Amino acid sequence: MTNKNRWLIALSAVAIHLSIGSVYAYSVYQNPLKETLGWEKTDVSLAFTIAIFILGIAAAFFGRFVEKRGPRVSAMIAAVFFGIGIIGSGFAIQLENYILFLIFFGVIGGLGLGFGYIAPVSTLVKWFPDRRGLATGMAVMGFGAGALITSPIASRLMIATSIPTTFYILGISYFVLMILGALYIAKPPEGMEENREERPVKADLAQMTANEAIKTKRFWLLWFMMFINISAGIMILSVAAPMAQEITGASAITAASIVGIMGLFNGGGRIGWASASDYLGRGNTYMTFFLIQVAAFFILPFITNSLVFSVFLYIIVSCYGGGFASLPAFIGDLFGTKQLGAIHGYLLTSWSIAGVVGPMLVSSIYENTQSYTITFYVFGTMLAIGFIVSLLMKRDIKKIRTAKKEKRTSGQLVTE
Repeated sequence: MTNKNRWLIALSAVAIHLSIGSVYAYSVYQNPLKETLGWEKTDVSLAFTIAIFILGIAAAFFGRFVEKRGPRVSAMIAAVFFGIGIIGSGFAIQLENYILFLIFFGVIGGLGLGFGYIAPVSTLVKWFPDRRGLATGMAVMGFGAGALITSPIASRLMIATSIPTTFYILGISYFVLMILGALYIAKPPEGMEENREERPVKADLAQMTANEAIKTKRFWLLWFMMFINISAGIMILSVAAPMAQEITGASAITAASIVGIMGLFNGGGRIGWASASDYLGRGNTYMTFFLIQVAAFFILPFITNSLVFSVFLYIIVSCYGGGFASLPAFIGDLFGTKQLGAIHGYLLTSWSIAGVVGPMLVSSIYENTQSYTITFYVFGTMLAIGFIVSLLMKRDIKKIRTAKKEKRTSGQLVTE
């Protein structure tokens, strides 16, 4: 195999994630679709919900395929699914066919998201054994920052052309960008771990298959940690604008600006927290996420200044993004890189469920109380439970490392 530059591999991963990360710009289509076709916002939002749900399910079911066929084939499949999903969405809009829109954007596009999300990330963990957090943070930052690029471009295209044409142009552009990334990305050469050129690496806790991993306590502890962190972050993202207006009295324009800037912290938090996790340790990083957010959620109901309120939202969203970016590296630490993509896929089912639970829970509480205050307390309590779970995770890791050390001393082979 031709020698490849691992930083160009990282750039290829970013190209793929920037494309599929455009899904976070979905809200820019809501009003135009309502005004043009008469589709209600809740109906339009359903396509996004389906896409995120399918992302997690596809990642779980096809994680093994990614490991078996490699990142290039998987990324190409992602490009085909996502490209067809976006272009087909434009076709459905042109026909004014809502069900067809759900199928193209939600189902087909969601399959592209699932393949496209795990293929580059699991590969980067193997290319950067010495800087797992930094490497995966760069790629997943692309996913978080995709909306920053797509939002203004899509808005201008819809004004200059039409909604269907906008989807056609973007779909073709994503396809080309993802194919270019797929053509360069590849598995690292054998012996990468031994030939690393940076700082020394702490040994992985184990080298496991996906089937072995899901039978361990630490897999489910990590799943639950991700579920809580994602639920809290998605809740904030789903109602940030009306929440800021109601609690602080901010204008609609100010609230929209707050939401826009949140994208920067979503993306920035991914590379910032993931890079920090290389030094803090992944377990300590997640404990920090929960501690910060518990404090923020219990303080937010009492803040009436829109600037201070927005700062707290930005901190929460950075933890939300950081959780995603630190996850692949954490998986490598806990289960090794043997089937990292498959394990990552299984863990992303937490995203599918949280993507439904978070927004539904906040909507249900608000409908019954006509206030966001109770919502903060409910999610704050969930985050406190998340902190306790992270402590259990740290205890479990310490217990396993101690057992391995004792068995190594006695000359026994340890697999768990």
